Amino acid sequence: MNKKRIHLIIVSLIIAVSVTIMPGFANAYTVKKGDSFWEIAKQQGVSVHQLLQTNNYSSSLLYPGAKLTIPATISKSEKELMARLVHAEAKGEPYAGKVAVATVILNRVDHNDFPDSINAVIHETYSNGAIHAFSPVANGEINKRADAEAKKAVEEAIAFRGQGQGSIYFYNPNTAVSDWIFDTKTTIKIGNHVFAK
Repeated sequence: MNKKRIHLIIVSLIIAVSVTIMPGFANAYTVKKGDSFWEIAKQQGVSVHQLLQTNNYSSSLLYPGAKLTIPATISKSEKELMARLVHAEAKGEPYAGKVAVATVILNRVDHNDFPDSINAVIHETYSNGAIHAFSPVANGEINKRADAEAKKAVEEAIAFRGQGQGSIYFYNPNTAVSDWIFDTKTTIKIGNHVFAK
C-alpha cells in the first residue's frame, strides 16, 4: 500500500470519526478547580464509572479546563420514582440497604434479562400482570412520598452505578414466598435484606 493511499484512509477515518454523533450523550462539562469525578457525577446525575468510561479516563486525575462529555442522565421524575420505591421497600433498613435497593433497580436496567428503563423495571409484571416485580407497586405503597434518606440513597446509587456486586434481586428471607429466590447467589446481606444475582 503506498503512502498516498494510507494518507487518504487516515483522513477518511478522521472525517468519519469527527462527524459521528454519539447517541445518549447529553452535554459537555468544563472542569473547574477543585472538581472531582465524584462531585461532577453527583451534580450531573450520572455514575462515576460512566463518566470515566465515556471520557476514556483510567485515573481520577482532573485538570481545570478539561472538557468532559456527560452521559445521558436520569431524569428528576425517574429519581423520584426510585426514591419512592426505596422508601417503601427499605423503610427501617440501614442506609447502606437503601443504597443497595436503588442499585438493584439500576442493575436491572443494565441487565439483559430486564427492561431497559427505570420506569419499566419498577412496574414490571409477570404472569400476565398478576405478579409485580416489587410488592409496593402492587399494594400502592410506592405512591407515598419518599423521605430525604431514600432520595440521598438514590443519588449515591446513581453516582456509583456499575461498581457494586451486580445484585439484581433482594428479599427478606423471613417473608419471601417464592422458593426460586433462595437458589440465587447471595452477594451481600444488609439489615433484613439479602441481595443476590
